[in-house]
Amino acid sequence: MSIGVIYKNLLDEDFKVLSALERVLLNREYAPIQLLEKNTGIHEEKLVLILRKLHGLKLVKKETIMGEKCFRLTFLGYDMLAIKALARANIIEAIGDKIGVGKESDIYIGLAPGGLQVAVKFLRIGRTSFRQTKRVRVWTRGKIADWYQQSKICAEREFKALQALHKVGALVPKPMGFNRHVVVIEFIDGLELYERPNLENPLGVLSKILETISIAYHKAQIVHGDLSEYNILVRREDETPFIIDWPQYVYRDDPSAPELLKRDVFYVVRFFNRVYRLSVNPQESLNSVLNWKETLNY
Repeated sequence: MSIGVIYKNLLDEDFKVLSALERVLLNREYAPIQLLEKNTGIHEEKLVLILRKLHGLKLVKKETIMGEKCFRLTFLGYDMLAIKALARANIIEAIGDKIGVGKESDIYIGLAPGGLQVAVKFLRIGRTSFRQTKRVRVWTRGKIADWYQQSKICAEREFKALQALHKVGALVPKPMGFNRHVVVIEFIDGLELYERPNLENPLGVLSKILETISIAYHKAQIVHGDLSEYNILVRREDETPFIIDWPQYVYRDDPSAPELLKRDVFYVVRFFNRVYRLSVNPQESLNSVLNWKETLNY
């Protein structure tokens, strides 16, 4: 069953229980049914039926702890709460098929008011990357957040980064909104660079990527920090490259920024040299980024 179909099957009382679970689980791993009854005001007999439905849809997980039935949200249940909030805020009107799977995200096509196509990105921090988890724990100032909290932090970071970058003219998707662990951005019909699209002007594409790295560094004061062929999207119609996946960014004054900037530039230049048979010098490219004024020329 698709995420959109599941959402359409939910009633207000279902969302009431999901919301209560979210609140209760801020301070515990599982919520006993008696506590949910208290938080929802729904009688236990009806609550059991609602939880059975939510469990069947894989929106909650059930455990028996010391003889007591307890529940917690799944990521899918958390998805429903975010979609509901985004729909209420008129950021999205519908959600369709999955169009991409990242290391720590799932991407769906969606519709915004007016029929505008958008990409709906669900952050799934902790699915594969321990390195990312360690970074998030730094952001939470030493507190050990669960996967939901970490994903929420990353979504907010990505939205704020895209806002800052879009404002100064960087080639990034336009941010439309976010809620919890979900970010909504403009839909770009393109291919990710790892698919090695047949570029008519690979040097021009690389120059635009380095331009956005420069704008991010000098105007938005941030460094992507994890740039690779997997987070560069090349628009089909005109080969314009867009840099995506920004939740791991660091500020320019962060002690790790110089090394991360160097890594980003060197990695992308070497990729273009290897795949598209260019002969661009990585160090000269880094120097151009560091000394950037308005545009890079090769």
